[in-house]
Amino acid sequence: MWQRFKNRIRMLKPAQLIVAYYFFAISLSFALLRLPGVHKPGQEVSLIDSLFTAVSAVSVTGLTVISISEEYTVFGIVMVMLILQLGGIGIMSLGTFVWLLIGKRIGLRERQLIMVDHNQYNLSGVVKLIIEIIKILLLIEAIGALFLSVYFTQFYDTWREALLHGLFASVSATTNGGFDITGESLVPYANDYFVQVITIFLIILGAIGFPVLIELKQFLSNKSGHFRFSLFTKLTTLTFGILLVIGTVLIFIIEYNKRFADVSWHEAFFYSLFHSVSTRSGGLTTLDVSTFSEPTQLVLSLLMFIGASPSSVGGGIRTTTLAIAVLFLVNFSRGREQIQVFGREIHLIDVFRSYVVIILATTMSMLSILLIMIFEEQSLISVIFEVTSAFGTSGMSMGITPSLSTPSKFILMILMFVGRVGLISFLFMIGGNNKKEKFHYPKERVIIG
Repeated sequence: MWQRFKNRIRMLKPAQLIVAYYFFAISLSFALLRLPGVHKPGQEVSLIDSLFTAVSAVSVTGLTVISISEEYTVFGIVMVMLILQLGGIGIMSLGTFVWLLIGKRIGLRERQLIMVDHNQYNLSGVVKLIIEIIKILLLIEAIGALFLSVYFTQFYDTWREALLHGLFASVSATTNGGFDITGESLVPYANDYFVQVITIFLIILGAIGFPVLIELKQFLSNKSGHFRFSLFTKLTTLTFGILLVIGTVLIFIIEYNKRFADVSWHEAFFYSLFHSVSTRSGGLTTLDVSTFSEPTQLVLSLLMFIGASPSSVGGGIRTTTLAIAVLFLVNFSRGREQIQVFGREIHLIDVFRSYVVIILATTMSMLSILLIMIFEEQSLISVIFEVTSAFGTSGMSMGITPSLSTPSKFILMILMFVGRVGLISFLFMIGGNNKKEKFHYPKERVIIG
């Protein structure tokens, strides 16, 4: 029986095995959230709500149907933090780290899984990549927790409370988890720019992509003076920055005479900046997003749909997918067949993958919106916001999550799962192995447009 199970596991493709591992991570997280002592005395959390929280934490989304601060004990909060680490670092990263600790040899199969889990294109250096990712992420979280915990001592009666809030806030922001234990996200710190700036930096460092952080570390430690950033780092950093600026400007302009009419310019700026950054996948908010006007909510939805960078803690279609699609349109409109950027040409297969991801993500989101609108009596904009937040693993909400029916919760869970695993891995899971055609049919042109 066991041998037959092992043989079936070996027959799975790497992408299918990654998805299976994430299903296992969700099952383990669900079990952890059902342990005795997780919930406060007298609090009853249904199985579906525990499952929803587990999926949201593993996918580092932050959408919740319960209040973490009201329902969970300190032990339960620690369990949520552990699950956020599992989801943020990645199941294969943590698995590899454990294998290294116990002295297990990392074979070809494991290297293939790491490669798929982190969107890498070759096997060389993947184990070193995992070690670097874990070291960098834990260092960022530790520094963020130190700053926030010391600062929070002025708000809480004991240093233990301050440490708990500081550590949770740092882990949630760095993993882009979007969870909070204040009960109001970061609304209590709406005018506290120190907390906001620290959180902004943590969200950006978690969402910009681990390869970017590793290359930045190599650049800072390089003494020869000769260092060249990869095309991925240049493209994703530029796209990330452009989206951040566009989001901030649009929110500021749209809400200047609306939601921001009675606040100072610097408050309006920080509201705009924080929520633009948070749409990358952070999910934390400094005000109730339902008070924004519909144009701003649509802008936030679009930004959440795009999401974070590849090989990061975030979801969505990813920044490079958007960048390649836009670059292709620009070059095609100029009569060019190749995409040239930063002195390099982008492979045609990456263009195909970008448009496949965009088309599939748009189709999934539209179908999800339609189904939820059938199941629920909610406004269209609130459902669009909820769906894009789930797919982009952001976690922002206009407050409708707890009132959703079970079918709608399952739809959001699927979106969160696919958003975290990645559409490419999801496609490889349901598709076949890469095959080279043994023959070709005659080619014929088709009228387009």
